[in-house]
Amino acid sequence: MDKIKILWADDEIDLLKPQLLFLEKKGYEVIPVTNGYDALEECEENNDLDVVFLDESMPGITGLETLAKIKESYPTLPVVMITKNEAETVMEEALGSQITDYLIKPVNPNQILLTLKKIIDNKRLVREKTSSDYQQEFRQILMEINSGLDYEQWVDIYKKIINWEIKIDDSNSTQMGDILSMQKSEANASFSKYVINNYMDWIGKGNGPVMSHNLMQSKIFPHLKDDVPTIVLLLDNLRMDQWKVIEPIISEVFRMEEEDYFYSILPTATQYSRNAIFAGMMPSEIEKHYPEWWKNDNDEGGKNQHEHDLLSEQVRRIIRKDIKFDYHKVTNVHYAKQVQDRILNYTNNDLTVIVYNFIDMLSHARTEMEVLKELAGDEKAYRSLTRSWFENSPIWAALRRVAERDVQLIITTDHGTIRVNQPSKVIGDRETTTNLRYKVGKNLQYDRRDVLEVRDPAKAMLPRPNVSSTFIFAKEDKFFLYPNNYNYYHNYYKDTFQHGGISLEELICPVIRMRTR
Repeated sequence: MDKIKILWADDEIDLLKPQLLFLEKKGYEVIPVTNGYDALEECEENNDLDVVFLDESMPGITGLETLAKIKESYPTLPVVMITKNEAETVMEEALGSQITDYLIKPVNPNQILLTLKKIIDNKRLVREKTSSDYQQEFRQILMEINSGLDYEQWVDIYKKIINWEIKIDDSNSTQMGDILSMQKSEANASFSKYVINNYMDWIGKGNGPVMSHNLMQSKIFPHLKDDVPTIVLLLDNLRMDQWKVIEPIISEVFRMEEEDYFYSILPTATQYSRNAIFAGMMPSEIEKHYPEWWKNDNDEGGKNQHEHDLLSEQVRRIIRKDIKFDYHKVTNVHYAKQVQDRILNYTNNDLTVIVYNFIDMLSHARTEMEVLKELAGDEKAYRSLTRSWFENSPIWAALRRVAERDVQLIITTDHGTIRVNQPSKVIGDRETTTNLRYKVGKNLQYDRRDVLEVRDPAKAMLPRPNVSSTFIFAKEDKFFLYPNNYNYYHNYYKDTFQHGGISLEELICPVIRMRTR
């Protein structure tokens, strides 16, 4: 087991040699520094520090100033303030800056040891309890995965896995995280088989879950109220786990009324799923009834330019009474600020739909930008980045403002995204689409074990760009690559977040109904 690493900053560090020697004999590693600047430098150079002991009154940069800078960059790093000053205001400021504990000088070795036990053992006990609880449920989840689940039971399994992911994130149990990741892969393998065996029946016979094309009619329109305005916030690309990490933030001002779900249609891509949501129709039906508003993958121009038109038609067709509604699509910071400024005006509507594109842009930008690959290197970091964005976003500022009124808030998405890992070779002509998780084209050659193939798009209620067009959808965490420059693109796209195929993360989407507190 690695030694517990302590950073101790005190301008009289030489006088503390007995305490430092005591800790080293107890098996702790201590890094001594004499001022706040050196303490900050050590924090930057040692990303595995377990705790910081910080003298309150140091020359140059004070302990409180050092504390503020440490918390700004390392908010979860435990800091123990050591002070000669028992003044209430000093301790209030330190406590307000989230110190973990404080000690009054002179400190004796047993006091230090007790503080360390409280801090370090608490982390260990949480980690061990989380690991123990997950180990007990591991076998149960494994049995359920292989027991022939229906679509509702798959949602329950997915929620259990997400719940454990977030718990294990919080406990920093790396070993359990690796085991859970393997179990999630097994779940996705079984789920992909389930979808492949049942998807055509869901579409053809209508005996499946609520899906994109009947989301509005089934989960939103029935909850519209004459006396309470409804705001529907569609966060493009919002996965169920990302919802769970922003839920505590939103719950500060909105109370939960219902946490529900729907399944995205295939392809789990914005062009198909979101048009289906707002039209209340499958893509082939949109193409048939509104040909001027539908574009296939290789057609020029934006593919989601007529969402407002499609929604207007669906409102007219389904609700069959005059309601006052509005639609806004936020794709840049300028428009986001406008929504923030005007949000109270939207409470004059019966229904306001806001599409917010940030998370989708984040996933695409992460593929292109090395700095974002570092910031969102894995699932845990991707969730953390989503939470951080939301906390500081104009849309959260807007929601806080509108929470001053009595409003109903419905949060949903169009599809999720999966971190791809396994390449699958596809050969196609120049007209074949470039998507990594689904392709449509003529004379496609591919490994049938890796895909759901739809040779007759009409059966999946998808448009047919050409007479011989075939759709293929990647299952699990696979991604499609052409033979040309195969190794380059393999390295470029591996571990990026993609959508369009079949996985728990892409298909199972949240529908959250909340009301102002």
